[in-house]
Amino acid sequence: MNIGDTLPPLEIPVTRTLIVAGAIASRDYQDVHHDAALAQEKGSPDIFMNILTTNGLIGRYVTDHLGPHAVLRKVAIRLGAPNYPGDTMTLTGTVTAVSGNTVEIRVVGANGIGHHVSGTVTAAVPA
Repeated sequence: MNIGDTLPPLEIPVTRTLIVAGAIASRDYQDVHHDAALAQEKGSPDIFMNILTTNGLIGRYVTDHLGPHAVLRKVAIRLGAPNYPGDTMTLTGTVTAVSGNTVEIRVVGANGIGHHVSGTVTAAVPA
């Protein structure tokens, strides 16, 4: 890998099932991630994806590209626009640093209303 290399985009349909399953799997029982009426009472138009699901999807995106033996060393992300049901999040990545067997990738996840997530992933890739 070289600085400037890009990862192929990954489109992820944002479904109610994905949002709720991700929240349950990460033991995040906040009502805004599974109850549309309560989410609306709190000012959101619908339920929305939690950060732990987003974090897992970013890990999948990077390891799908780097291979099953890659080890994520650091994931530093920041959330932006919510991921609501019915939208699609498209993940893109660009290699920003390479040192020995360590690579840093800038990742962005965009949906129909803006950038849902941005950040960097540092991974060790066996030779």
